[in-house]
This record gives sequence, C-alpha cells and structure tokens, in this order.
Amino acid sequence: MYNKLKILIIGYGSIGKRHDEVLQDFKHVEAIDIVTKQTIPNRVTYRKLEDVVDLQTYDYFIIASPTYKHYEQLKFLDKNVSDKMIFCEKPLFETKKDLEIVNNKVYIGYVLRFHPLFKELKNKIKDEKVLSVNINCGQYLPTWRADTNYRDSYSAKKEEGGGVLLDLSHEIDYLQWLFGQVIELKSYQTIISDLEISSDDLVTFVGITDKNTVVNLSIDYISKITNREMLIHTNENTYQLDFILNKMVQKNKAGLEQVCFFKDLQRNYMFKKMHQSILSEQKDVCTYDEGLRVMDTITKIQEQNK
Repeated sequence: MYNKLKILIIGYGSIGKRHDEVLQDFKHVEAIDIVTKQTIPNRVTYRKLEDVVDLQTYDYFIIASPTYKHYEQLKFLDKNVSDKMIFCEKPLFETKKDLEIVNNKVYIGYVLRFHPLFKELKNKIKDEKVLSVNINCGQYLPTWRADTNYRDSYSAKKEEGGGVLLDLSHEIDYLQWLFGQVIELKSYQTIISDLEISSDDLVTFVGITDKNTVVNLSIDYISKITNREMLIHTNENTYQLDFILNKMVQKNKAGLEQVCFFKDLQRNYMFKKMHQSILSEQKDVCTYDEGLRVMDTITKIQEQNK
C-alpha cells in the first residue's frame, strides 16, 4: 500500500462519484483530483485529460468515463505516464480493440469478483468437476438510476457503448474467471422490449469453456423483478447463488442442504475491497489480459448478431 496516494478520477458520473466516495476513506490518500466538465466546489478539476499539467505526479488513475472513451484515454495515459496503477471501469471497450499496455499496470472494474459469496464458492468447488453453469441477471432499465431518465443514460445508447451485453459483462467476467474461457458459443442479442433505446436489451447464449463446462447465460434490461443468480452443477453438489439476497444454498446427492448467508453487506464493501487489492497484493482483481478475454467473448456475440 502506498504511503501517500495522489489520485486522478477521469469522468464524474454516478460511478466516478462512487469511486471518489470510497477512496476518500483510504487513510493514505493525499488528494483526489477530477477530470470533468462539472463545477465542483473546493476540488481541483480539469475539463479534459489533456489539460492536466503534470500527469506523472499522480499514483493512481481511475477511468470512470463512458465506455466509448476508454480506448483513447488508456492509450493517452500509457503514452504519457509510466510505472503507475490505472483502473478502468468495465467493460474495457465497446468492442474488441488492439491496445498493448507497456508502461503501466491496468486493472478492470469487475467489482463483483469481491462479493463474499465467491470466496465461499471458490473454496467449495476447488476439488470438484463443474459440469454446467446457469447464470441469469436482469433489471428493468428505467429503475437503474433513480435520478436519471433512462433514455438519457449511456446504457440506452448503442453509440456510447451502452447495451446490456456491455453493461452486464460482470456475468461474462466471473463466468470465465471461475469456469474457464468460453471457446464455443451460440448467442442471441436483440432489442425485444418497448424501451426507447438504440442498444440491446436482451442477450442470451449457450456455450462451453476450455475446462469443458457447459454454460448458459441470460442478461437483460427488461426484468421488473431484479435478479442476479447462478446455478452450478457438479458431480457431487448443486450450488445456488443469489446476489440480491447475498445467499448461497448447497445441496448434495443425499439431499443434505447447507446455507451460507451474508446479511447487511455494506453498499461499498466490494468497491473498497477491489481498490485495496489493486493498491496492495492485486489478488482476485481483473487484470488487463482478463479484461481483453471478456472482450473476446463479447466480440464473438456481437459478430454472431450483426
């Protein structure tokens, strides 16, 4: 962990503000400056990244801008600073791009990896053969951001890197992190609802990973009942994870059932754990290469549904 930490947040929408809120509580943080066109009292701000006088004085960069800006901002930072930690919100890009990072370490914001249920699950399945995985995640887009008209959000706009495939790529990341890279898939990506958007609102695919696990995934903007669940079948057990209730049920062949439950999980718990990991041992955090592998799977789906 750094003794004194100077941070630059690039983009100050809802997610940029959340990273700011979390990092303000880190005792080693000396300053957090912001790249934004907003006027923020008592804060050092820059209207654009190119306006920052001395980028090298910062230790940690947070890219929290819309997805379509990530490529140019990452490219700019890797050219103009070295030996720094760079955090980039998920997904890396709106579609696969070639960008080699040579001067810095980049990590991707797949914060769900730090949900305590995954620590429990990884321990339980480490000696088991995972046969199949079913993942479902959905939430009605108009309810995502209480103070924003969904039509105005980047999620609604394909041209800004919106759409459920990119927004809910957490599911693709943790699927591949735990069960292997998806090597074959058949997918369906569409706009199926009456939402006034140009981006996809439903993606579903069936595939197989390089660990020979069959996977079935469905993500959407249309479910009025918010859900985020995973069902895992091994030879010995079935595991059911519910990330809304923070609950895992394990049931074995004999019908014996165990329940693991994390109540009162703090709102920013996973964000705090993720930043702590990046700034210390880098354990469990999504690396740049892993982020690119998520983009590989996203791009396969996009190509199949042109």
